[in-house]
Amino acid sequence: MKSKKILFIYSVLLVVVLSLMIVLYTFSRKKEIVLPRDFSEIVNSGELNIVTDYNPIGYHVSGDTLAGFQHGLIKALEQDWKLKVNIFLENSLDKNLQGLKQGRYDIVARNIPVTTHLRQQFGFTESINLNKQVLVQRKPEFNDSITPIRQHLDLARKTIHIHKDSPVILRLQNLSHEIGDTIFIVQNDVYETEQLVMMVAGGDIDFTVCDEVLARKLAKEMPEIDVDTDISFTQLESWAVRKDSPVLLDSLDAWLSRFLTPASTHSLSHRK
Repeated sequence: MKSKKILFIYSVLLVVVLSLMIVLYTFSRKKEIVLPRDFSEIVNSGELNIVTDYNPIGYHVSGDTLAGFQHGLIKALEQDWKLKVNIFLENSLDKNLQGLKQGRYDIVARNIPVTTHLRQQFGFTESINLNKQVLVQRKPEFNDSITPIRQHLDLARKTIHIHKDSPVILRLQNLSHEIGDTIFIVQNDVYETEQLVMMVAGGDIDFTVCDEVLARKLAKEMPEIDVDTDISFTQLESWAVRKDSPVLLDSLDAWLSRFLTPASTHSLSHRK
């Protein structure tokens, strides 16, 4: 009789514990829900959360101040929209987009190569830039007189080092299928693209891939590198917002169409 009573108590306690676990799990799941935050919510809050990446073209330190194409656009947007802009720096595109999904950011303000896959998940502004990916390799005079690769077929069995989570991974995988042979891709989670270019120049690795705008800027500083072999066609590059922020997207597009005149674009990199 006593054992039955103890068993009954244990059963009741087990039910209570399981119920608490279900309640806590449900509560934790609810916390993951991202509340809608479109243009009206942003204006009402008075703050706009933007993430961008740090690089010599888009956002960087110049002397004692900040400069770059993205920096110029963000500061102009802050001034025109009269909002406090909170800027976050994160070089990983995957982490940028994950933060966007989770509501940490309202806008990913960097040159994102727009693909069909990404369009299914995010809203993209009208193009803010045209760019393409190029192969970074050493010139013959810095590479034992080896002729630089010019044909994609010659990339077969070659090893290309890229930054981990780089959007160029998909292009290289597709290129491997196109040439019918393996291109070995090494994803580096320590060094950014700029550092990988420096490693090519120094002879530590043979190949990396970089967007053309950045590659040509770096080539002026590193005479060892050759950046004349295209890896991709010219691509549209845009900013990203969440799918559930259509008014924000429309507002951005309207602002960009007014702001991105040839004169303003020319001065963006020097805006402080």
